[in-house]
Amino acid sequence: MNMNDLILYEEPRIGVFVCDCGSNIAGHLDCADVAEYAKTLPNVVYVKENLYTCSEAGIVEIKKAIKGQNLNRVVVASCSPRTHQPLFSSSCAEAGLNPYLFEMVNIRDQCSWVHMGKRDDATQKAKELIRMGVAKSAGLEPQEEIESSLVRKVLVMGGGIAGLSAAQALADMGLDIMLVEKTSNFGGLLQQVHQLDTGGSARALLSKIIDDVQSRSNITCYTKAIVKETGGYIGNFEIKIDTQNGLIKDKVGCIVVATGAVPLIPKGLFGYDGETVISLMELEQKLKKDDLTARRIVFIQCAGARTKEREYCSRICCMIGVKNAMIVKEKYPLIDVRILYRDMQMYGTHKEQMLWDARGKGIQFDVYNPDNPPEVKEGKVSFFQSITGKIIDLDTDLVVLSTPLVPRSDAPAVANMMRVPTDQNGFFLEAHAKLRPLDFAADGIFVCGSGRYPATSTEARTQGLGVASRVAAILFKDKLVKSAIVAKINPESCVGCKACLTMCPYEAITYNRDKRICEINEILCKGCGNCAATCPSHSAQLCGYKPEQLLAQIGAA
Repeated sequence: MNMNDLILYEEPRIGVFVCDCGSNIAGHLDCADVAEYAKTLPNVVYVKENLYTCSEAGIVEIKKAIKGQNLNRVVVASCSPRTHQPLFSSSCAEAGLNPYLFEMVNIRDQCSWVHMGKRDDATQKAKELIRMGVAKSAGLEPQEEIESSLVRKVLVMGGGIAGLSAAQALADMGLDIMLVEKTSNFGGLLQQVHQLDTGGSARALLSKIIDDVQSRSNITCYTKAIVKETGGYIGNFEIKIDTQNGLIKDKVGCIVVATGAVPLIPKGLFGYDGETVISLMELEQKLKKDDLTARRIVFIQCAGARTKEREYCSRICCMIGVKNAMIVKEKYPLIDVRILYRDMQMYGTHKEQMLWDARGKGIQFDVYNPDNPPEVKEGKVSFFQSITGKIIDLDTDLVVLSTPLVPRSDAPAVANMMRVPTDQNGFFLEAHAKLRPLDFAADGIFVCGSGRYPATSTEARTQGLGVASRVAAILFKDKLVKSAIVAKINPESCVGCKACLTMCPYEAITYNRDKRICEINEILCKGCGNCAATCPSHSAQLCGYKPEQLLAQIGAA
């Protein structure tokens, strides 16, 4: 009989630690009274009130009590489990207690914060929550964390600046990379750009990075290739790539999606014809070839963006428009340049300075009203100038439309294949805009560049480097270890009704036709509990949240 089995048969010895959190909790409820109440609860053999339980002194108190009081369950009543549960559970493990015999009660968010000014009510509610936590903890069972092997190889989808940067950084770390680009050349959208906003040549930057990437022995480059299929899970993805030399099957540990975006072709907008009315990217080509004959140029910002059809702001169009207007002025000082805009999105000190410098070079800026947009007719641009209240007619040889970046046409197919989400605009959706901006919700798959949202070359490159660090945090481990809080299906009672299959958002459940039962891939399972709530035979249960544990909480309430 191992230690975990012994704990199951032992009488629960529960330690309760009540945190003051300075005045965050203690300022709104009576922590001393709550701690005294906890001493009266069944199976509680030790109670301690701490000023800050998460401090070094507080952690030492927990470890000392586990050993000195022979505790086999620990309950901490403090703040949010989302931020502090890993700290407390790992501290229990360091003291020799299985980390899954730890329970946390949130008396900050659920008591002191929501009942400020009602000290008695907050105190009473804290007592009730602790009573429920103690009741559940008595029925907790030790769990073993789930381990799996790792393949130290990475698939990078997309050979633009973001994908190249990610591949370059990962190769520097000694990992093997498969870099897949669907077109014949690496470089993505940056191939069409003349000059960067930082002043350097786009071609020079690209050439340097591409040459470096192609020279690496641990980067296998594929052009005119498409990822046809992906399967498996973090650490062990199975992929199929359709290349010029046939189908390639391989395994990788992580996947990076850097498929980019494309400029909107403004057909039907402001008389677009590709000659006298062109897009920003077409202007980039003219500047590249030094093929600009116009003497009066008008830029119209937000062409095709921030409309009913396309409500989002593309972020980088204003900067690109101003950058190109400045290049025109520098190359051809006698050309009259005007920019008609709604609002200027020039974020950051560098871009803000660009705007001031543009005005200093003689570029004129005028605001137009989106409800009364400019009209382009036979060499003239007419717009309503709100400052003067007049219609202004501008003679022009060339109109440049600042159009947004839009998702690639194959983005939905890629999202479906990878089982990752897109937002309402069709861009790939990260797990969390602030906490996990480069991760997908699906473990082991990451996103960078303009496929995530329109980005400058500098931002795309930075995101590529960021993704490399996220991948390294996974693949440089000896093995993959994940939480044991996963669902399990009892094969003896499962009737194979398949109700759980449609309820699992992570596709972690499969149907075994031979056994006629449903089975769970524990690596893919996120412990959401949807299957346990759905299963009519109660065959599916979530570890750490079994019916008897939850019923104990309910009974205590």
